[in-house]
Amino acid sequence: MMSIHNASSFVFLCLANLIVVSAGMDSCESVDEFHSHGTVSDRQRYTHVFKSNLNMSGEKHLLDLDLFKVSCRKLIEAFPLDQVSGNFVRSVKNCIFSVSDPTPLRGPLMLGAVSKEVIEGLLDLDIAFSQSEDFLQYFSGGRLFPGSIPLTHRYGGHQFGYWAGQLGDGRAHLLGEYTSRSGERWELQLKGSGRTPYSRSGDGRAVLRSSVREFLCSEAMHFLGVPTSRAASLIVSEEPVWRDQFYNGTVKKERGAVVLRLAKSWFRIGSLEVLAKAGEQDLLRKLLDFVIEEQFPSVDSNDPDKYLIFFSQVVSETANLIAQWMSVGFAHGVCNTDNFSLLSVTIDYGPFGFMESYNPEFVPNSSDDEGRYSIGSQANVGLFNLEKLLESLTPVLTSKQTQGAHQAAWALQDLASHELYADWVKMYRQRLKRYVQAETETRSINPRYVLRTWMAESAIRKAERNDYSEVALLQQTLSQPYLTQAAAESAGYAARPPGWSVGLKVSCSS
Repeated sequence: MMSIHNASSFVFLCLANLIVVSAGMDSCESVDEFHSHGTVSDRQRYTHVFKSNLNMSGEKHLLDLDLFKVSCRKLIEAFPLDQVSGNFVRSVKNCIFSVSDPTPLRGPLMLGAVSKEVIEGLLDLDIAFSQSEDFLQYFSGGRLFPGSIPLTHRYGGHQFGYWAGQLGDGRAHLLGEYTSRSGERWELQLKGSGRTPYSRSGDGRAVLRSSVREFLCSEAMHFLGVPTSRAASLIVSEEPVWRDQFYNGTVKKERGAVVLRLAKSWFRIGSLEVLAKAGEQDLLRKLLDFVIEEQFPSVDSNDPDKYLIFFSQVVSETANLIAQWMSVGFAHGVCNTDNFSLLSVTIDYGPFGFMESYNPEFVPNSSDDEGRYSIGSQANVGLFNLEKLLESLTPVLTSKQTQGAHQAAWALQDLASHELYADWVKMYRQRLKRYVQAETETRSINPRYVLRTWMAESAIRKAERNDYSEVALLQQTLSQPYLTQAAAESAGYAARPPGWSVGLKVSCSS
C-alpha cells in the first residue's frame, strides 16, 4: 500500500516538517447607498475583447481604478461554462464555473479594515483609493471592473467524513486574475457578495462577525510565515443578515460584510472530487492539466506519470502546511476536503482557533460535537483528505499507475519501514527534551501574539458599534507577531485570557 495510506507515516511526515515547537510554553506566550453595476447581456460580455492584465503604468501605484485590469479570461477560455444563467440554486453539470454577478450590499458602506501591504504590494493600487466610494463599490460587488465576467466555482467535498455532493461557491464571486508589476498572479475573490447557483439554502451573505475573523487571521497567518490566502479589505454595510449563530433556535439580526481575498488559485481537493464522482473524466483531466501547467512548474506536463508526481507534491506540501499550523497552535476547525487547497495554503477561515495552552484535544468549532477536527487530529484528517484526492485521480490513472500508487515503495514508506526508523524516532524525541535554546532564539520562532478567540471577539464587539479601532490595533500587532509591542501589552494580548472570555465559542455559522 502506498505510503500516504499509512497513517503513522503521514503523521511522521508532518512531524518531520515541523522544525521546532517551543516546549513548556505557558499560556502567556501561547500560540487566537445601494449601487447597481447595470445590466449587460452575457453575449455582449462573452464577446468582450479582453485586455492584458499586466499593469504597464509607469507610476509606483495605480491612480485610477478604471485602469485596474482584472479578468477571468484564462479560465473562460480553458473550461466550458455552465450553460444556464442566473443566480438561482440548481444542480450544475459538465462545467467548472458558472457566470454569476455579485449582489450589491444595501445601505451605506463603510471600510472596516484594509491591508496596505496587499493593496500596494500585491495589487499596485494607491492605498488612498481605499478611502473612496469607488473602492467601496468595486470591492464589495456593487460595481464591476470594465470587461469583468465574475465566476463562481463548482466543487464538492467530504464534510465531517461524509460525501456532501455538490457544494461550490455559495457566497463568493471570482472577479478574475490580476498580474502585478512584479509578475505575480493573484485571483481576486469577494466573499459575502450574494447568492450563486451553489448557495443551497443560504442567502449568499457573510456577517461582520465572521468577516472580521477572516480578514484578521488571513493576514496574521501570513506574518507568522504560514502559507495562506490574503485579505485586502473588509467592507461593511447596514444590510440586515439573520443568523442562528449556535444552531439553538436563537436567530438574531447581524450586519452584512464583504471580504476581498486573494490566492494564487482557489482550486481545492473538492474541485476534483465532484468531477470524479460525476464521471466527467475528460473535464477532470482538463482541470488537472490546467492546475499542473499553471501552478506546478516542476511537473513536466509531458511526463506520463505527471498526475502521480503532482499527487506526491500535494502530499508533501500538505504535510508541511499542517506542521506549520501545529507549530503556532492553530486549529482550522473545518478540515473538509472542500476547504483543503490543492496549492496547500490555508483557505476558508471559519471556526478556527489558537490554543491558549497545550491541549491536543482542543476543538475550536462548537459545531464539531465529536471533535473530528481537534488540533491533535489534523494530521490524520489531512491523511483522510489526501486519500480522497487519490480516489479522485484514479479515473485518469492507468492500471499500472493505480497499482503503483498503492504499492510502490516511495521514499516515505522506505523511511517508515527502515529497521532503524523506530530507534531514530526515539532518539529524536529524547533530543527534543534535552534541547535548550537561547532565549532570543526561542522568541524568534515562537510568536508572542496570535489571534486568540477572545481578542477577535473584543474587536468584533466594538466593530458592531462602528468602532474599528481594535481591528486596526490587532492588524498592527499581528503584523509583527514576534516583537513585543507596548500597545499590545497594554491590551493584554500576551497575558492570560480575561475572565469575561471564559466559555466563548465559535461555530460554522457565518
